[in-house]
Amino acid sequence: QQLPAAPHCPAMEEDANITASSFSEHWVEPRFTPATRVRVAITAILFLLAAGSNAALLGSLLRKRRKSHVRPLILSLALADLLVTVVVMPLDVAWNVTLQWYGGEFSCKLLNFLKLFAMYAAALVLVVISLDRHAAVLRPFSRARRRNGLLLRAAWAGSVLLASPQLFLFHLDTVPGGNFTQCVTHGSFRAHWEETVYNMFTFTTLYITPLSVMIICYIQIIWEISKQLKVNK
Repeated sequence: QQLPAAPHCPAMEEDANITASSFSEHWVEPRFTPATRVRVAITAILFLLAAGSNAALLGSLLRKRRKSHVRPLILSLALADLLVTVVVMPLDVAWNVTLQWYGGEFSCKLLNFLKLFAMYAAALVLVVISLDRHAAVLRPFSRARRRNGLLLRAAWAGSVLLASPQLFLFHLDTVPGGNFTQCVTHGSFRAHWEETVYNMFTFTTLYITPLSVMIICYIQIIWEISKQLKVNK
């Protein structure tokens, strides 16, 4: 996470919940720098690669007639990744090119919500896949299809819930006496510590917690497999 003291600038943005602690008071006009051009070019290339590969995977999954309990997991992951591709990457490119926000207040709120929602969905679906692999090794006779259905619904619902603060935090702010409007969170927090807590909460739920769950799952999987190999020797 990056917590800039300067106004929200797309070239510095790392995640959807990055906020600008000051916009009007310490505003510096952003520039379309060479570094920003490189970032836009790289993001555009990654967008084409990711969109093509995820669309192909999604098409392959939809064409397959054979059903398994793993298929909905891979389908959800492909959808989540495609959502990241079609929402996060184009938004990042457009915002870096325009430098300011031209989309109006509603799209400011909606697109920042969708951006964080897409990232949460991808992370939480990966957690569900890890839990499925964990159960397949440690509890192979459990009811995988029903369990995975419940977990996937929880993952998508959790993504909506966790990303919903974006709808209330982001708004438009215009530089006094200037012709520059930006989509920011400036003024949404009563104190700086509230902003810090929100950013830390988002960082923990988006990165730390999913990664920790996946690491624990795969460590236990490896441990169980190694035990079985020793028994079979």
